[in-house]
Amino acid sequence: MKFLNIKFFLLFIMPYMAFSQIEISGKVQDKKEVLPFANVVLTNPDGSIVAGVVTDEQGNFVLSAKEGIYTLIVNYIGYNEWTKQINLESKQVFNDIVLEQKANTLKEVEVVSRKKVIERKIDRIVFNVENNISASGGDALDALKVAPGIRIQNNEIVMIGKSEMKVLIDGKIMELTGEELSNFLATISADDIKTIEIITNPPAKYVAAGNSGLINIVFKKGRRNSWSNAINYSHVQADYGYSSLGNNFNYNKNKVKFLFNINGRYGDYQEIEHLEVFYPDGLWKTKLKRVEEQRNLSGRIEFDYDLSKRTTVGFQYMRTGQRPDMRDGSVTKIYNNNQTVDSLLVTNGLTDVKVYNNSLNLHFATEMDTIGRKLTIDLDYFDFNSSQDRDFKTNSYTSSYDFLNLITSANNKIGQEISNYSARIDMEHPINGFNLSYGGRISFSDNNNNPEYYNTITGSPVLNEQLTDIFEYKENTGALYISGSKDITAKWKTQLGFRYENTSTKGVSKSLDQTTKNSYWKIFPTFYLSYAMNDNNDFSLNYGKRINRPNYAFLNPFRFYVNSNIYSVGNPFLQPSFTDNIELSHTYKKNLTTNLFLSITTDGFGPLFLVNEQTNEQIITRENFFNLYNYGLTETYSFNEIPWLESQNTLSLSYSKSDFYNKNVIAQEQNGAAFYFSTFNTFLLNKSKTLKGQLNYWYSSPSKSMLFKNSEAFSVDLIMRYSMMKDNLQIAAGVYDIFNTGPAKLTSYINNIEQTYQMYDTNRYFRMSLSYKFGNKKIKGGARDSGNEEERKRAGI
Repeated sequence: MKFLNIKFFLLFIMPYMAFSQIEISGKVQDKKEVLPFANVVLTNPDGSIVAGVVTDEQGNFVLSAKEGIYTLIVNYIGYNEWTKQINLESKQVFNDIVLEQKANTLKEVEVVSRKKVIERKIDRIVFNVENNISASGGDALDALKVAPGIRIQNNEIVMIGKSEMKVLIDGKIMELTGEELSNFLATISADDIKTIEIITNPPAKYVAAGNSGLINIVFKKGRRNSWSNAINYSHVQADYGYSSLGNNFNYNKNKVKFLFNINGRYGDYQEIEHLEVFYPDGLWKTKLKRVEEQRNLSGRIEFDYDLSKRTTVGFQYMRTGQRPDMRDGSVTKIYNNNQTVDSLLVTNGLTDVKVYNNSLNLHFATEMDTIGRKLTIDLDYFDFNSSQDRDFKTNSYTSSYDFLNLITSANNKIGQEISNYSARIDMEHPINGFNLSYGGRISFSDNNNNPEYYNTITGSPVLNEQLTDIFEYKENTGALYISGSKDITAKWKTQLGFRYENTSTKGVSKSLDQTTKNSYWKIFPTFYLSYAMNDNNDFSLNYGKRINRPNYAFLNPFRFYVNSNIYSVGNPFLQPSFTDNIELSHTYKKNLTTNLFLSITTDGFGPLFLVNEQTNEQIITRENFFNLYNYGLTETYSFNEIPWLESQNTLSLSYSKSDFYNKNVIAQEQNGAAFYFSTFNTFLLNKSKTLKGQLNYWYSSPSKSMLFKNSEAFSVDLIMRYSMMKDNLQIAAGVYDIFNTGPAKLTSYINNIEQTYQMYDTNRYFRMSLSYKFGNKKIKGGARDSGNEEERKRAGI
């Protein structure tokens, strides 16, 4: 009832806040079709500008002003200017503003301009991937690594100075985390990505998940009146190598928009991990080498059909199949108190892995009138299925590799099936210069896990029933939201929103005969205020509240063994955590942005690396155990004053303070400051602008946060790209992390035992890519924003 009262208050009271503004709306077209991105300007009799907008993809515009006499002007390249004097006393609608082509206009005009690599909007940063050559031939992870303010740490995507972010694909959240999310993003070609939107405080329309906000990966779409086809090939070579091949076909004519995309990868990928545990009776030092096969195939189909000028229906289908089979070997050196090697534990394993997922979106959108009212409906389904069958064996040896005895021989199987159904309805409803939107979403998720553990030390598998289980988890979420934005004056803009989410969960462990239920609701407010002081200075203030729900694997209470003395176990009693984000920003001349931020997380949860001194077992578990405060300053500067150089630079100073309130967690809180700097520089190397180079560098200082001390790390990349045949054929080559200094070492102190960890994946490598595109620009084509927004990431798809 509280939420309904808020909703009705906003619906009926907030529009009257704009009583002094009168709305002007309309549609711009020529004799054949609508004209998107036309300039619409309202001026005073003296010629000074009162307001201005550009038309949307359907040619619609809405602006507002006080009562008075004005001139409405519409401009579009290749057309005669349209003007009309108006006496604004009440709302005015211009349904059909028809522009006439200039008599001397060429039959076909192609306007070529260079978009900025980074664009800033009131609620997000837009990173134009297609203008950054370092991601050429790579995958979505490679593109994220060079996105402003984003880092990949231990398979998590984090905002520098803050914490984890959720990932959306064309507006749909991927319910995956950690390694599963990384594997999925590796199936997406960076050459298919148009932009990456970094939304640190998402509006109320978006799901409330994600501590530090959302990252929306937007695919390229077909150009209007055209068809095109792009073929991409790349090869990555490190100690091991893999190749990727993809094809992207777009068709966009009249009422039909169609896209077909397919990508495949084949080869091997290596990871090396170093782990040290300082037990009271001596050091255990482990080196693990893992080689993962790259056998990935993914595809996407999109189809939209215009039922009328105002109504569109369509669907999007995505499928990913992966066979990341793994072979691994580890050696653990066991030291005595004299710091000499006493004995060795050698583990070898083989893991057969199968992963696939399907995603289907059905959508309907209609413009209800010419003043901007628009209804959108999305129906979504996705499933995720994975199976792992791992055989591993651990032997004990003397320090000189003489065999002592067999410690463990086992088979560990785990299957996971996740399905999600969701429906979403959104309404855009301008009222008297006030842009109102509201809607709702329902989501139903089922997750089933069935871990099995077999002892094979005798040569025949024997089921260990204490380590075998069927874990079923159901989660239902309902949400309502309302949001409104208003241009208070020509300089002041504001946006306010509220999102209500109600969640109920049920987890059942069959072997433990244990049922865990949970139900909770929360209201998530968002607020934005911006002030354009003059042409050179813009200020903004925003606030948002977020939720972070445990992913499904964290809730499974059964053990999964990495080797004989390391296992992972979930916690069905985990509760969601909540984060409040506040940001104050200033932008100077559209190039230099200063951002002050404060992020407060309560009831945070995460992995704990515990040690059993009696058994020398290392246990990875999950608990709600901390409150976290992150605050700091970020400076970003874009330099493009020299014709042959474009430079994007970021500097961040932050401080992290944590409070471990869970008395079961005996660990030292790691509080301290951090410094980060990055510079990405693109050079034109010839007069014809066909040869470009890019030099990238980033540095991360030693830092402390939560459980860990982080060592310093830095990376240097050098990439070259050559374009031929009017940019239709492009060849790129580069060396990444030239000095192999990117991975940081993590140190923690839990239960008074020091542990260090460092992972080297395929960090230093050479990549070569080839891209060829062709098509017809003369024939007749937006990104979908639909449901399933939170469920995918938590599932690990």
